[in-house]
Amino acid sequence: MNPTGACPGGPNLLGNSALSDDEIIREAREAFELAADAEAENRREALDDLRFARLGEQWPEQVRRERELDGRPCLTINRLPAFIRQVVNDARQNKPAMVVHPVDNAADPATAEVLNGLIRHIEQSSDAEVAYDTALDFAVTGGFGYFRINTRYASDDTFDQDLAIERVANPFSIYGDPNGTAADSSDWNVAFVVDTLPKAAFEARWKGAEAADWDADSYAALSGPWLDGERVMVAEYWRREPVRRTILALSDGQVAEASVYQAQKPMFDALGVSVVGRPREVASHRVTQRILTGAEVLETVDWAGKFIPIVPVYGEELHVDGRRRLRSLVRDAKDPQRMFNYWRTTTTELVALAPKTPFIGRKGAFETDSAKWATANTQTHAYIEYDGPEPPQRQPFAGPPAGAMQEALSASDDMKAIMGLHDASLGAASNETSGRAILMRQREGDVSTFHYIDNLSRALRHAGRILIDLIPKVYGTARVIRVLGADGAAQSVTVNSGSPGQGAAGELGKVEKIYNLTVGKYDLTVESGPSFTTRREETANQMIELIRAYPQAAPLIGDLLAKNLDWPGADEIANRLQAALPAQLKGFSPDAQAAQAAQAQLARLAQMLAAAQAEIASLKQDQTNSARRLQVEAFEAETNRLKALQR
Repeated sequence: MNPTGACPGGPNLLGNSALSDDEIIREAREAFELAADAEAENRREALDDLRFARLGEQWPEQVRRERELDGRPCLTINRLPAFIRQVVNDARQNKPAMVVHPVDNAADPATAEVLNGLIRHIEQSSDAEVAYDTALDFAVTGGFGYFRINTRYASDDTFDQDLAIERVANPFSIYGDPNGTAADSSDWNVAFVVDTLPKAAFEARWKGAEAADWDADSYAALSGPWLDGERVMVAEYWRREPVRRTILALSDGQVAEASVYQAQKPMFDALGVSVVGRPREVASHRVTQRILTGAEVLETVDWAGKFIPIVPVYGEELHVDGRRRLRSLVRDAKDPQRMFNYWRTTTTELVALAPKTPFIGRKGAFETDSAKWATANTQTHAYIEYDGPEPPQRQPFAGPPAGAMQEALSASDDMKAIMGLHDASLGAASNETSGRAILMRQREGDVSTFHYIDNLSRALRHAGRILIDLIPKVYGTARVIRVLGADGAAQSVTVNSGSPGQGAAGELGKVEKIYNLTVGKYDLTVESGPSFTTRREETANQMIELIRAYPQAAPLIGDLLAKNLDWPGADEIANRLQAALPAQLKGFSPDAQAAQAAQAQLARLAQMLAAAQAEIASLKQDQTNSARRLQVEAFEAETNRLKALQR
């Protein structure tokens, strides 16, 4: 359990709760009981799915015990992990990515790019990929997984804090809001993160020099799960409550929270920005985190954001009888897997118990070398002598039981049909022969399981909303932050500085632009696709194919091809090839080409307009007949059209 620290620049909220510790404990225990009851069935089914699919516990215990007492085999040929890995690894290859967009006129597109780079930095520095992959793996295998967003100090010698995306290694430690209905937990008002510790470990971690009084009434009255023998449960109790917050109208047209304005007042004063008009109160939420046992509150933290920073990734979601049912990929495939194990075990057992193929001969044929004939089915002999004119004959093997083998194949096909993943999706040979047919079957497999990957995208969208809400408060002071580009290139930028003199020096000693992360509204979308490295490799392959088809393009795009190759010294090769380009292609950019094309188009329009006006002038000199007048009208219409295009 990792309790968070209070974030700087958090909202100055009204309506703080005045509950005593005893009232908080009573409220938390009641809320936990409701959450545990609401999730009991999902947790029980998910645990069974995990044990079945990942630990291979696929035989009923009574059947296994009876067969072991009889000396009969219980084979487990677990095919489910291959199906799970197909879905999870497909998401790993096409990683969803958060993309920030400006919303209002106070938002800056360049600042949105800084936010994108900051989110990439947060993901990289906190190994967010591990958090996402773990959550999706549990969602596919058990029906639900989680990751969380936390704060931590940027280093040991600073008060600056950074955001971090952390994995939840044990999804059964999370209890969500039983009244929440949103697909991404954005409406959660209650959540618990629990951990069970031995009493000695609890005292060393939370009590310090103070020993816990386990015989006191508050602890003596506890029962499971809060206190179970020598183990005590510690819970993070997250509570979100509606409150009112104050916003201010500023002289530059921006709107800021009163707390943000006070924290950034030196910067606003330096920019000549002041408050205009009267403050306004709006509805908002306050989130509080309390670390507690069933008997006492150990720590209280005022969280800076307005969302509980725990994000679920769900599997298949259904609402039945007023309860949310979460189902995994393997939930309905367990019976076919049991049948597969049974019939493969039966086949193995029948073949093993089948009598060895005997030798048949006339009476007295085996008297010579009788010892060798007696061991002919178990030992190898260089030769065996026989009596009589004809040699003994071995009877043919009856063969494996065809019925049991066919039933095993049927069970295997049932598993594939239930999960929608057939041989082509798993990389195995199937009845498809053409490449297009194989790709179409693979695509159908991806479509049948796409809702798991789409649920991960929904979770990331909510995680992005949490980050956008927290960034102005966690990164609300003047500081230099590290941002990452889409290609992974790092850059340092200055944010929230009150004057240009506080900016960080860029190239040639110039002061870079200063970005204000505390103003403007931003929204977020989630895009799925291959990683930048994969796209670069695909780009290089397509360029190579283009050069093969059109060799004359090699001198023109050789430098671009080299930039996309993952070789040592590829950038140096690209620079040398670019230096060898004709002068008119150096410094080429799509924007420059578009500008040149626009100028050429305007020049052509001007020539056509001049010609049309000259023709009109000549025609107006002779309008003796209707045909001439019609020509004049037609040229005038064309002239008006050309003028409109020119504008």
